[in-house]
Amino acid sequence: MVRLIFLGPPGAGKGTQALVLAQAHSIPHISTGDILRAAVAQKTELGQKAQSYMDKGELVPDQLILDMVRERLGQSDAAQGWILDGFPRTVVQATFLDQLLQEINQSCDGVVNFEVPDEVLVARLLGRGRKDDNEDVIRHRLEVYHQQTAPLIDFYRDRQQLFALDGNQSVDQVREALEQIVQSHSLAT
Repeated sequence: MVRLIFLGPPGAGKGTQALVLAQAHSIPHISTGDILRAAVAQKTELGQKAQSYMDKGELVPDQLILDMVRERLGQSDAAQGWILDGFPRTVVQATFLDQLLQEINQSCDGVVNFEVPDEVLVARLLGRGRKDDNEDVIRHRLEVYHQQTAPLIDFYRDRQQLFALDGNQSVDQVREALEQIVQSHSLAT
């Protein structure tokens, strides 16, 4: 069983690696962005609430995101493990997640922080060629990420749950390093 949280800036490779590891261990890769999009598309009660905020251009409140994560972690495929990608993003969300995991009798095995220099991230993101990926927007997203997430990294480091991963390597090298973290720390049971 593997229950991991993936932290890292945009372009660090979290999503790519989460998919590979999730398939290798037959567990779901849970992205809060995917949960949000699915709930909105399926017009669930939570999805409709989220849509009302998004229609106004507002951020979806933490409590609503947490309710969606609670619902997703309660599904049968998540009983044997999961990888959370994109949540939590703040210490407040991490505290909420701790409470949620206690409520549903689960725990997090570890938090993997994908470390990649900003200049590499900018080049990667510019290389994707998305319309909204210009250098100013990318640098702003990275700045916001560092402001919000630096305290989160310290939060998990202080609890001795943080594993640093050099994300500035080839996809295969990162995958191997990630699998080593899982195996050497007996996160897979």
